[in-house]
Amino acid sequence: MRLHRNLVYTTIDALNAIFNEGEYADKVVARSLKKDKRWGSSDRKFVAETIYEIVRWKRLYAEIAEVKEPFDRDNLWRMFSVWAVLRGYPIPDWRQLEGTPDRKIKGRFDELSKVRALKESIPDWMDELGVKELGEKVWATEIAAQNQPAKVILRVNTLKTTREALRAILMDLNIETETLKNQPDALVLKERANVFLTDAFKQGFFEVQDANSQLVAAFLDVKPGMRVVDTCAGAGGKTLHIAALMENKGQLIAMDLYESKLKQLKIRAKRDGAFNIEYRIIDSTKIIKKLHERADRVLIDAPCSGLGVLKRNPDAKWKLKPEFIDNIRKVQSEILESYSKIVKPGGKLVYATCSVLPSENQDQVARFLTTDIGKQFKFIKDQKILASESGFDGFYMALLERNEQTV
Repeated sequence: MRLHRNLVYTTIDALNAIFNEGEYADKVVARSLKKDKRWGSSDRKFVAETIYEIVRWKRLYAEIAEVKEPFDRDNLWRMFSVWAVLRGYPIPDWRQLEGTPDRKIKGRFDELSKVRALKESIPDWMDELGVKELGEKVWATEIAAQNQPAKVILRVNTLKTTREALRAILMDLNIETETLKNQPDALVLKERANVFLTDAFKQGFFEVQDANSQLVAAFLDVKPGMRVVDTCAGAGGKTLHIAALMENKGQLIAMDLYESKLKQLKIRAKRDGAFNIEYRIIDSTKIIKKLHERADRVLIDAPCSGLGVLKRNPDAKWKLKPEFIDNIRKVQSEILESYSKIVKPGGKLVYATCSVLPSENQDQVARFLTTDIGKQFKFIKDQKILASESGFDGFYMALLERNEQTV
């Protein structure tokens, strides 16, 4: 086990882009992996995992290394040396790593790990918010779970194949998968692999989608032939799942504020053979008003803090600000009141987030049910999913039904 100079240099460049230039970690990692065509899978694995690890543990490593933002390249090397020592790598005889204090690093790690915000490497405000909303005990186990790397989960595209057929195809490529109880479309990779390079992906046999994210479309209780509206479709992971559950029968309207996201969805839908989708950019209130009381099912996959998906977006710890969460709660309230009007009498609505904060979840639903439009709905059920209990992303979903008679 030794460090290779070109892989480490790539890692340092990537960290500079993420920490100092504000780039998103997933985009930087994707670009970094294309840097040298000669790299094998173990080289790419090292680059990707090391970047994500240092992003995930940024605050702890910076404290151990005694460096502060903005990080210059020497600072980034010091943080890298902390990672290397804690991971048990022998420190090579490189100029940038001269004088790496192994014992001091290990001692500071032990000492600083006594403070949860440092141990779990999160901002103080986030730690305080988590305790306030979930309580000390639940938050402590939840944030620890969110610091574990995310597993790769596939959602079988039942428009094109079956779970058993896809497992066999992947097995032929030496990609082993496991099934999940009560989730007929999910496959968990036993080991990480770049599944996007496979012909099975290019032919639309699967999408990569977290196991708990896959629960949302099923929660909506869609049937073939219905009119369904996904109001915050984004790039469409849940839209495509809904299309599959509808068996391409009926009308599925995918809406979003951003045309660029719907363009991505169109590309994915074509690959997946999902052709019952219509695309609408929400560029005025008229778009929503035209659909009032027209849909059998409505999904509001609301914008949120993302405090359920830190394991797959560790850089969100550092990009997220308390003001954003305050503002997003107002947005959630507004779109719940506005988009719920699309549901026809007797129809159903799912409000979902990838947050674990009650203030974005059950509290929003409770407040909505006291509003004029909310009084026309009844609460059916909800599901609060913590990463610490499920092993996957944190999610919330609530199912509401609009009364048959509107007043």
